[in-house]
Amino acid sequence: MRFLTLLLSTLLIFTTLQLFAADSDNEESAGLAYYELTPSIVVNVKGRAKYIRCDVQLMTQDGSNLPAISLHAPALRHELLLLLSDQDGPKIRTTKGKEKLRKQALKALRRVMKELAGDEMIDDLFFTTYLVQ
Repeated sequence: MRFLTLLLSTLLIFTTLQLFAADSDNEESAGLAYYELTPSIVVNVKGRAKYIRCDVQLMTQDGSNLPAISLHAPALRHELLLLLSDQDGPKIRTTKGKEKLRKQALKALRRVMKELAGDEMIDDLFFTTYLVQ
């Protein structure tokens, strides 16, 4: 009888730990996450500046969105390439110009995700490298 009680107690503890671990995994995947668009984006721009090179990180509040963002990464890169190539080099060199471009890019990528996946999914966009020459 004592052996049976010990066995059932051990089984109960093990099962509880497994359920707790499963809940932790779901919380982590459902939380804040980033997706890096790789490789770096390099595009010719208008004006005296010749090109822009940037690295872009996309933020989502729900990590379960990462597979959809990854799936549509080629379309997101394409949209960024079109947007960046239409920029005036001297204007995007300034802090205000960079921030304006960041907001335009975020809006454009949200629109792409809405069209392709039915949900915007992208909550923010960050330039982690930004060089205009």
